[in-house]
Amino acid sequence: MIKAGWLGRYYEDFEVGDIYRHRLGRTVTETDNTLFTMLTLNTNPIHFDAQLAERTPFGKILVNSCFTLSLAVGLSVSDLSEHVMANLGWNDIRLPSPVFIGDTISASSEILAKRESESRPDVGLVTARTIGTNQREQTVISYERTFMVYKRGRDPRDG
Repeated sequence: MIKAGWLGRYYEDFEVGDIYRHRLGRTVTETDNTLFTMLTLNTNPIHFDAQLAERTPFGKILVNSCFTLSLAVGLSVSDLSEHVMANLGWNDIRLPSPVFIGDTISASSEILAKRESESRPDVGLVTARTIGTNQREQTVISYERTFMVYKRGRDPRDG
C-alpha cells in the first residue's frame, strides 16, 4: 500500500504554544559559506580569507550570518511553511554565538500567534520564534517570522 509522506501544516494545524523540533540538522561546509558569500557579493574577507580571519578575535573564518539565517529558515520549512503563501517579515534577529565551518546547526520553533487574514479568506497569519543551535547546544540565531499560510483545501498547489 502506498502511503503519503509528510505534507506540511495548514493554518488550522497551528496552535499558540506549540513547539516543533525540526527534524533535520545541517553541517556547514566551507563550500556552503564561500558560495553563499560570493553569490550575495559580501566582500567582507572574514568570510573567505583564512589568513585575515586568523588575526580576528574569532581566530578563523566566520560563517556568513545571512547564511545562518537562511539555513535556520530552511530547517523550519517542513514544519512551518510547506503551505506558505508569502513571508511577511523577520523580526528581532539575534546572533548570540558565531557559526564556524564544521558546525552542525539544528532548529526548533514555537508558535507565538495566529489569526485569520482580514483581506484573504484562504489564508491565516502565523508568527513563530525560531532558535538555531550548534552541536554544543549554543544558540547561534533566534528570530521571529510572520507568514501567511493556506487553510486546508485552499492551497492551489494541492491540485
